[in-house]
Amino acid sequence: MRTLKLLGFLAFTVLISCNTKEKPNIIYIMADDLGYGDIGVQGQEIIKTPNIDRMASEGMRFTQHYSGSTVCAPSRCCLMTGLHTGHAVVRGNRELKPEGQVPMPEGTVTVTGLLQDAGYATGIFGKWGLGGPGSVSDPNNSGFDEFYGYNCQRHAHRYYTPYLWHNQEKDSFPENLNNQYMTYSQDLIMENALKFIRDHKDEPFFLYAPFTIPHAELQVPDEDRAPYMGIWDETPFKGGGNYRFQEYPRATFTGMVSRLDKDVGRILDLVTELGLEEHTMVFFTSDNGPHQEGGADPKFFNSNGIYRGIKRDLYEGGIRIPFIAWNPGVIKPGISGHIAAFWDFMPTALELADVEAPDEIDGISYLPTLLNKKQDQHNYLYWEFHEQGGKQAVRKGDWKAVKLGVSREDDSGIELYNLSIDPGEQNNLADKYPEIVKEMIDIFASARTADPDWPLLASEKK
Repeated sequence: MRTLKLLGFLAFTVLISCNTKEKPNIIYIMADDLGYGDIGVQGQEIIKTPNIDRMASEGMRFTQHYSGSTVCAPSRCCLMTGLHTGHAVVRGNRELKPEGQVPMPEGTVTVTGLLQDAGYATGIFGKWGLGGPGSVSDPNNSGFDEFYGYNCQRHAHRYYTPYLWHNQEKDSFPENLNNQYMTYSQDLIMENALKFIRDHKDEPFFLYAPFTIPHAELQVPDEDRAPYMGIWDETPFKGGGNYRFQEYPRATFTGMVSRLDKDVGRILDLVTELGLEEHTMVFFTSDNGPHQEGGADPKFFNSNGIYRGIKRDLYEGGIRIPFIAWNPGVIKPGISGHIAAFWDFMPTALELADVEAPDEIDGISYLPTLLNKKQDQHNYLYWEFHEQGGKQAVRKGDWKAVKLGVSREDDSGIELYNLSIDPGEQNNLADKYPEIVKEMIDIFASARTADPDWPLLASEKK
């Protein structure tokens, strides 16, 4: 009888193990401040991105995918919680001293926590930005089994940092003290990310890789910059705005994007080497549009492509971003015009994991699009931004409305664009379509929930 019970237990264990392994692995790679036009497959003619381009040719590339916000922290909050910035618990970059950003409230439901509960091994390798070390929403308190990288966005400006975080402990690099450039953080982040894949290849895993490149400050090892040296006349960046001197900003930025591309290739190659390519869905994107800090030159590189605006704008260039999904044998290669955003990742990942998504989210799974099935559509997409006088934007079908100065009494009114004929948002049609303007005004009012921690409108700031 005891033998039968043991055999029964072993059979049950094997069954559970098999059922668990049927859940696909999920890898989400997110660049930092990479523009829509910074990759070759989307028109980049200067910087070479062969691995990202290969990922696009073998997978599905979305041409109308949007970030959660136009800056780091709120964009990442939208990704983690499935909420747009009208409902998100973090709606802007807000610093804490000595290290970190304002945390999400205790008990915030994250996609990572739900995947962890479903039996996934979960790891983050890169930049967090949603709660300082030891806070209620640092990575280990937000559903991640393992964290390696930068907790704080401000700290992430330094690629030759004296330390990174490994869970709750500092991994120190004294060789980088006194402005010495010896150990490059992206190398360490990548080593740990690849180790995580190897360590968890026999169980379902979620790897979140919010890499810091090509965010300023502009720094990259000489081996990555060397192919681009001497190609252009360079105007050295003299330093300022929390960023240090850079003699060769164009060659360095180009080298950073090339390093990013190489690391994307390393992840795809490892997944293939381990025989996991048909069992692993890999996503690649950016947290917002291109930046111009630290000597970066988005105009020179045409980093926003045909789109108006950069980081901190709610025009398309600030929020329309690269997005590619790769899963050979599962995703049929192609291009999709499906309109989606960061808050759609939570329901997508949970559907992959066969986990029910929370009711109170703004996201809609785009897994049907990836599988060439019937896809539900958003009624609209909404963004708000709490800097530069306050901004709001709505996309509804082909129509895009932008409202500036909403934190001031003398706001500038609504701009209206038809993206199907004017993707560069050059022709304001607000005067010609008052009925659509009225509809957008109603959405601006109804799409958001007022939050005393994140006042936006002039009436909320009194």
